[in-house]
Amino acid sequence: METRRGTGKRMLTNRLLAMEESTIVWITGASSGIGEALAKAWSQKGAIVILSSRKEAELERVKAECAYPEKCFIVCLDLADPASLDAAAKTVLERFGYVDILVNNGGISQRSLVVETPMEIDRRIMQVDYFGGVQLAKAVLPSMLARKKGHFVAISSIVGVFGFPQRSAYSAAKHAMHGFYETLRAENAQYGIKVTVVCPGRILTNVSLHALTATGAEHGVMDHGQKNGISAEECARRIMKAVRRSKKEVYVCRIDVLMVYFRRYIPALYYRLAGKVKPN
Repeated sequence: METRRGTGKRMLTNRLLAMEESTIVWITGASSGIGEALAKAWSQKGAIVILSSRKEAELERVKAECAYPEKCFIVCLDLADPASLDAAAKTVLERFGYVDILVNNGGISQRSLVVETPMEIDRRIMQVDYFGGVQLAKAVLPSMLARKKGHFVAISSIVGVFGFPQRSAYSAAKHAMHGFYETLRAENAQYGIKVTVVCPGRILTNVSLHALTATGAEHGVMDHGQKNGISAEECARRIMKAVRRSKKEVYVCRIDVLMVYFRRYIPALYYRLAGKVKPN
C-alpha cells in the first residue's frame, strides 16, 4: 500500500508538471550550448518551447532531441537583423498570444584587444548581445503587462560585472544588459513582471570557437577554461532552479566567481589581478 507521504509527493509532482505544461518559454540561441540545454530541460518538464536562432537545421535537431518535440516550435531569427526580430516577435505573438518566459540567451563573444578592434566589431557585438535581446524584450513586455505575469531570463556573464582582457565589446554589452534589466525590473515588478539575470562563468560550450576576432573572423579555438568548464546541462539546471525561485541574479561559476567578489569587496586586489590573468 502506498504511504500517505508517497501519495502526497506524487500529487505535488503532478501539479508542478501541470504548471510547466501551461508555460510558454521562448529561448534564443537555442541551437547549441546553454540555450539547447535549457530547451531540452524545459521540454522535459512539459513546457511549450519556442526555439530560435539563425540555424534552422540545428534547431530541427534540438527539437527532435527534446522530450516532447510536438510541443516545440521553431522560429528562426537573426539577432543582428532588427527586421528579422520584428518578424519573429510577430510570429510568436500571433501564434501563442503571449510568452511566459523569454530567455535572451543568444549572443557572440570576442577575442581581441581594444587597440586592434575596429568599431564595426564593437557595433556588431553590441547589436547581437544587447540590442537584439532588448528588442525582443520590448516586443513581448506589453503582453506580459496585460496578463500581469511574465519572466525575463537574461543570460549575461561574469564579465558583465567586471572587465576582462580581450572582451571589451562583449563585456560592455553584458554590462549594458544589467542596466537594462535592472531598470525593467524596477519599473514593472509591481505589475507581476520578474527578471532573472544569469552570470555564467566558464561553461563547456562552443562560445570561444565562434568568438569574433579583430578581423571579424571566428576565433576557432576552444579556450582552456571553456574546455574545463561547467557542463551546459548543469548550467541549465542551475538557471531553472533560479527561475523557479524567482532569483534576481545568479552566478553559475566555479573558482572564477572569486573575481566578482574581489571586484566588489577587495577592488585593489582585483585591479592587481585583472591585468595578469590569462584571458583564455
